[in-house]
Amino acid sequence: MPVIKNVWQRVYIAVATLSWFVLIAAFIVHALISYGVFVHAGEEGLTDSFLTFAYYYVTTATTVGYGDLSPSSGEGRLIALLFVLPGSIALFTAFLGKAVADIGGFWRRRLNGLGDYRLRANHTIIVGWQGGRSRHLLTMMMDDCPDAERMVLIAPDLEENPLPEQLDFVRAESLSSVATYERAGSAGARAVVVRGDSDDDTLAATLAAKAAAPNAHVVAYFDDERSAELITRHDSSVEAISSIAIELMVRASRDPGASRLANLMFSSHTQDTAFSMQIPNDAPTLPYMTLLQGLKRSHDLMLLGVCDTKTGDVDLNCDLETLLAGGQTIFYLADKRADPSDINWGAFEGVVAA
Repeated sequence: MPVIKNVWQRVYIAVATLSWFVLIAAFIVHALISYGVFVHAGEEGLTDSFLTFAYYYVTTATTVGYGDLSPSSGEGRLIALLFVLPGSIALFTAFLGKAVADIGGFWRRRLNGLGDYRLRANHTIIVGWQGGRSRHLLTMMMDDCPDAERMVLIAPDLEENPLPEQLDFVRAESLSSVATYERAGSAGARAVVVRGDSDDDTLAATLAAKAAAPNAHVVAYFDDERSAELITRHDSSVEAISSIAIELMVRASRDPGASRLANLMFSSHTQDTAFSMQIPNDAPTLPYMTLLQGLKRSHDLMLLGVCDTKTGDVDLNCDLETLLAGGQTIFYLADKRADPSDINWGAFEGVVAA
């Protein structure tokens, strides 16, 4: 009969894979049969209440065996010997084995890039893996992260997480898959850093990142400056970066020490590092010179410039009377990153710059 054959196949598969449903059902059936045969054998001391029998059954299955409850008749002891003990212990062992296997499988899925981080918020997503270069990038980003946030790496060519102690991993079939970014928690991401194996990969990944994380700050690295210009024309909110090594060599040849200056300003391992900060929306509007002196005197922060909120242009040589308002981004030099909430912006208001 096709129906019987189909049912039998389902039962066989469930037993062969030891599903939780089959395991729990086997426990219940075995416990009920054990209870019934003990009642038939007259073991009233074990079956006078459900709680008493459940206590005896569990202590037997777990091999604890306190000894306060046991069969009193020869028939009851024979039932326990041939049916209750081997059956309950075998089922409990299977239960433990499956629980351990499922927990291990859960963590193995995460290690293999099959986890889901949709509920994560205010984190950074790293896109692409190039071995030592990516490892160095991640190390520097972790050193620069004051809150030790756990970043999420998206990469298509890795079998397992290369840095399981420092970050989480999402394996992607393609860097242009929006669903992959959603699984990495793009909806709540603070920033997305993209570096593909080629500029074409980076371009596709950047477009996918912007589609999946419209509120995140997307930073993309391109080998060719023309590719960086192309993505910037398409979306000015993307911060496209190309190598400045040639420009730095030229500048160092004319201005000795320029390369050391750049290393100081952009290395997280040195003092006098350049950082950015958004002025709180409720801060008063202040002239550039007033804010420059106030930050230096009160917090030892050296104001460098300001980013225009509308155009995204950065001015590192502002007019002294340029007004800086809440919501604008400023750049400064400091030994460590400052928290805007630790600055009393109102204290600078009304102060006349010397």
